[in-house]
Amino acid sequence: MVCGLILRIYTSMDFYLHDWDERYHALVAKNLIHHPLTPTLYDNPSLPFDFKNWTANNIWVHKQPLPLWTMAFSMWLFGINEFVLRLPSIILTTIGIGLTFSIASFFFNKKVGYLAAFLFSINGLIIELTGGRVATDHIDIFFLFFVELAIYFSILFSQKQKTIYNIAVGVSIGAAILSKWLPALIVLPIWLLLVTDSKNFKIKQIAFQFLLIVATCVIVFLPWQLYIFKAFPAEARWEASFNFKHITEVLEEQTGPFYYFFDRIRIDYGELIYLPLIWFSWQAIKTKNKKRFAILVWFGIPFLFFSFAKTKMQAYILFTAPALFMMTADFWFMLFSYRINHKFKWLFNVILFLLIALPVRYMIERVKPFHNADRNPRWVTDLKKLNEEKVKNGILFNYDRPIETMFYTNLTVYQNIPDKSEIEKLISQRHTVLINNNKNVPSDIKTIEGVRMISLTQLAAIHFQRFCLQAFANF
Repeated sequence: MVCGLILRIYTSMDFYLHDWDERYHALVAKNLIHHPLTPTLYDNPSLPFDFKNWTANNIWVHKQPLPLWTMAFSMWLFGINEFVLRLPSIILTTIGIGLTFSIASFFFNKKVGYLAAFLFSINGLIIELTGGRVATDHIDIFFLFFVELAIYFSILFSQKQKTIYNIAVGVSIGAAILSKWLPALIVLPIWLLLVTDSKNFKIKQIAFQFLLIVATCVIVFLPWQLYIFKAFPAEARWEASFNFKHITEVLEEQTGPFYYFFDRIRIDYGELIYLPLIWFSWQAIKTKNKKRFAILVWFGIPFLFFSFAKTKMQAYILFTAPALFMMTADFWFMLFSYRINHKFKWLFNVILFLLIALPVRYMIERVKPFHNADRNPRWVTDLKKLNEEKVKNGILFNYDRPIETMFYTNLTVYQNIPDKSEIEKLISQRHTVLINNNKNVPSDIKTIEGVRMISLTQLAAIHFQRFCLQAFANF
């Protein structure tokens, strides 16, 4: 857990917001500090907007609120900056290492638990998402954590038969839904398998406790859904339909073939992941062991569901990662024992080595500890300096990073330049209008009385240049 924490802290010390999707989550979380029940992207839009466009609208219900509230609380407590924004994800994924150990120890033994926890601690995708470097970032981290927490409490309930643990299961599922919606219900069939396998409950008890989970879960997640449909009906209806479209349509060009996730897991969990997956599935079917079935359900149902969905992204099945870590760890110790009296011992040793080495290699590729990158870019520093001027009612036009600029400053920022009459109207309303001075600015705009021209073109150029150099280095 300590080493995993160090990896997470190191990766999270990029002192700028990443493009997808962290910058949007960061800005909404910043705005929630001032009005926790009104999630906004553009807090004070000065120009007309399309409420269906989640990258440039006002009311922002594109994601469930729990991760955003937590990030807002973190920044309210410790100050608005990039590391504090990522602090909740750092804490949750570090705790997740311990949860993985406890869960795997229950299903197998402490040796398997230790190896599964190690694989969790060094997984490159989890670490990158914790640092906000790749799409869906903190949202999927929260979802992973609360699904795993719900399964942990399910184990405690099956062992100790105390209702308080079952209520905790319902609260955790509700929190997972408030992080990333209904796939959190995967916990329910896992709970049923664990409870029936324990043989500590009669059918009536199981039915009552199951209903208690559902009721608790609904009490946790439903109020927010009812609230946004009443307070922001147009936005809430649109986002509800948008969520469903992920299944039936390709959104934002995020797609792939039916075998997308089958192919993707070799990258995210090591190229040999198919060996433990096939072996474990065969063992579960052969032995009819309910604990093994529970792990198989944890991975298999989401894997199939999202394989059929039209929109696909790598982190969609992240919440199944602990199941894959446990399968790998169990397979590893099986091979370790089996190799002793086998004539092809060397081959088993190679496989055992690669099952550990490939995920470690992938972690190094993701974390990039030996990569000399600029983690404190000049364009961020200059935006922070611009904010020190404390421009009142400021609006900045013609800058290509509006979301980041609104996070680092108190300005309202747009990429485009409106027409002359619109600018004059804004000035008459006592707005301070700033325009990024580059070749795209029409001459008649520059002559408007009250317009302040500033030079941020170089910042964008520097950022683009560094982006190209980094991409070339990675290639």
